[in-house]
This record gives sequence, C-alpha cells and structure tokens, in this order.
Amino acid sequence: MTAALTSALADRSSAPSPRRIADFAGAASFEVTRLAPGDLDALRALPARPRIYVSAVLTRPVQEQLDVVTALAAAGFEPVPHLAVRGFTSVDALDAHLAHLSQSGVHRLLVIAGDRAAPAGPFHAAIEVIESGLLQAHGIVEIGIAGYPDGHPRATTEDLDRALAAKLEAAAQTGLAVHIVTQWGFSARSIIVWIQRLRDLGVESRVRIGLAGPVTLAGLIRYARICGVSASVQGLARDAGLARQLFGMITPDHVLRPLAEASDLGDVAPHIFSFGGLAAAARWAGAAAAGHITLDADGFSVAPP
Repeated sequence: MTAALTSALADRSSAPSPRRIADFAGAASFEVTRLAPGDLDALRALPARPRIYVSAVLTRPVQEQLDVVTALAAAGFEPVPHLAVRGFTSVDALDAHLAHLSQSGVHRLLVIAGDRAAPAGPFHAAIEVIESGLLQAHGIVEIGIAGYPDGHPRATTEDLDRALAAKLEAAAQTGLAVHIVTQWGFSARSIIVWIQRLRDLGVESRVRIGLAGPVTLAGLIRYARICGVSASVQGLARDAGLARQLFGMITPDHVLRPLAEASDLGDVAPHIFSFGGLAAAARWAGAAAAGHITLDADGFSVAPP
C-alpha cells in the first residue's frame, strides 16, 4: 500500500462513518442521457437540488440533449450538458448550440472531445473550444473537464497529465472556473491514489468522482464495455463487497464508503452515472444522504427513506 493511500485511509477506524457517508452522498451530482417518467419526482425528493449532467450521444440528434436540458431547467434543476466538441461540423454549428443552451439558462458545461474517431468539423480537442472564447460569449462561467483514474485506452499517463494541465491553464487564462469529472470506476484504492497524485502535482480543483449508480449486473457489464472501463466486471460482481441489493440492483457503496472516509483528498464529491435509471440513482443516494445506512465489512446497505 502506498504512503498516500495509507494516509488517506488512516482515519477509517475512528471515523463516524454513517454521518460522513451521508454528507458525502448528499453532495452527489448525477448524469443522465434522457428523462423517464418519475425521474423529476425522485430528484425533487432529495434534500438538496443536485446538478444534473446531460450526456451527448454520438448517434443521437443534438436536439434530444437540448430537450432534456430544457426540461430540467424548467423543473428547477441546474443542467450541466456535455459539450462533445468533435461532433460539431463548424464554428457556426457550435455557436448555435451554445446559444440554445444559453436560452435554457446553462452556465456550466462539461467540455470533452467526444468518442468520434474523426472530427466532424474543425474541433479536435476540448482545449480548442476552451481557448476559443465562445463559451464565455454565451454566459458560461465554469467548465468540467475529464479525469481518468484508471487511465485511457488511447492515451498514456503522461499524455493525460499534459492534457489535464493544459486545460486547467487554458481555463484559468480565459477566466473560467474549472472542476474535474472522472470516468466511473470500481476501485476506491485506485481513485484515492489518483486524487492524491493530482494534489501532489498542485491540482486543487474540485473532483467529482464517477460512480456507477444502481444497475443490474447485465446492465453494468454492458455499460462497462461501451465505456471501455478496464476492470473485470464479472470478477468484481463475484466479490461480496459489490453485491449490494436495492430493488435487485448492484450499488456503489463499496466504492463510496472509503472515499467518504478518506482524509486529505481535498474538494471531492460523488458523480453518479444513472445506468439503472435516474430515479433509482436518486432514491439510492437520497436514502444514503438521509442516513438510512447499515454498515458492513466493505460498504453499507441503505433502506428507502
């Protein structure tokens, strides 16, 4: 075990775990692609209004994202759309999309390159849009940028470090606040080591830590393959620490608990990918935030509030 990890986990035995877990869960943001019946009601039942990140799907019309953003804003939530820059065919197309988002009151974006192998237009990387001035022209005051605790299949650690540093610098130079949103993962240890490494490099930005929300095992495996998560989902599913059941779904308690209890991570919060549905994710996080927690050896279980 590394010294950083030992330090981060040193206070677990004396931590008031249920309270720390509840406070940590209460700071969660969520990620969704589309809204289903009951989603908004489940979000309204949370103790605080969370930010809702709205993904950009390469194969779907951009209007679908706009519709979700509009619905969330109308319901009183803050939508944070993904801006997948490789998908825009021109500067004008990006400008028009930003104008539509501005009309819905969007002030924060998650700026990513996107999964498109070849750009549809002039933008190859997120930093090109961060440096362009277009975001500020449409009222954007803060951006999220991507982080990869488990690495990236098409980039080395050094490449990822350089890209992250460049985007942080570009945001600072152009007057944008910035936070980091990570890919979802299964290992609290690797996440803690990665965050400690960021802090050692002088990166103090808030980190929203990606967690897979309540989902069936089949759904978890499917999304892991789509997202390129490197861990063996099948192996993790056999681990008793993963098999927390809420309405027949696997939950991320075995990852969230050590993150909540870790010391010296700086400004961190959970970011829950709603693979099993936004309502299920909101209910699970809401139960944890309300303190309906029973601890066990590796994680915890929750009861509906």
